[in-house]
Amino acid sequence: MARKRKSGGKSGSSKGRYKSVQCSKCGRSVPRAKAKVVTGTTRLVDGRMYKELKKDGTIILGGQNRKYLCISCAVHSGVVSQRAKDKRKKE
Repeated sequence: MARKRKSGGKSGSSKGRYKSVQCSKCGRSVPRAKAKVVTGTTRLVDGRMYKELKKDGTIILGGQNRKYLCISCAVHSGVVSQRAKDKRKKE
């Protein structure tokens, strides 16, 4: 039986079983090695106040949030895209 991907669609090492995480969009339970991670920053102050504080030379730290997306949600939201036909594994 031919394999579609050498990695089996997972990233990471051969640790065995990975813990499941929940997709941030649809709520599906996905292995952590298979989920796509999107990291974003959140500002603690609004835009006008941020400009004023930045002008004064204040260092403003923001929080980071981490989202896990299943493959179908990652493709739908544009985080990852399908490979080109010539880049796909041939049969």
